[in-house]
Amino acid sequence: MVISEAKTVGELAAEVPSAARVFEKYGIDYCCGGKHPVKTVCQERGIALETLEDELDQAAASKPEPADRDWNTASLQSLIGHILLRHHAYLRSELPRIAELFAKVVNVHGDRQPVLFQVREIFTAMHDELDTHMMKEELILFPAIGKLESGMHPPASSIDRPIHRLEHEHENADRALVEMRELTRDYTIPNDAGSAYRALFAALVTLESDLHRHIHLENNILFPRAAKLES
Repeated sequence: MVISEAKTVGELAAEVPSAARVFEKYGIDYCCGGKHPVKTVCQERGIALETLEDELDQAAASKPEPADRDWNTASLQSLIGHILLRHHAYLRSELPRIAELFAKVVNVHGDRQPVLFQVREIFTAMHDELDTHMMKEELILFPAIGKLESGMHPPASSIDRPIHRLEHEHENADRALVEMRELTRDYTIPNDAGSAYRALFAALVTLESDLHRHIHLENNILFPRAAKLES
């Protein structure tokens, strides 16, 4: 694989679904940071472009994982259905569970590790915004995209403004993920951690990965395709 000068991280992640796994390995933001050129990101992070190209080739040649489906040719309704069943359902189930784990861990370890209070505060704010965010998608944007694709009953107003607002909220979530990872020193588990502590950090790592995939599907595939359809 030869990456051109203009190729952005988001474009590459959309064209090669398995690229997400490689970007995750190197900590490359392919969702909210998807508009940056791949070559520029590699230079900034000290990653050899040839190494990244080789690993992307290997990922593309390996057996695809369920999350690696190419959504560029699927219907927008199919993509929306996937987002609802895979990502929205996950968040609605997992966010309350993580909140409960936080309560247990902070109660036991908070006095010795006050940073946990900061991490919980960031998580709680993200949790609240994600709940509202998903409702706006499900009640406003996704039905409007469905109408656009059907061509039978076009939405009453442009989807541009809600997309812009939702992308801003994606940036908030992405920023929260970065802050939590930094505060926990990449989710380093202390020696005296019990099962709840370990379960909490494991859940936060999984949440980060799922949100990256979730935001990528919307920012880099669903929203651009819907905007192109409207124009």
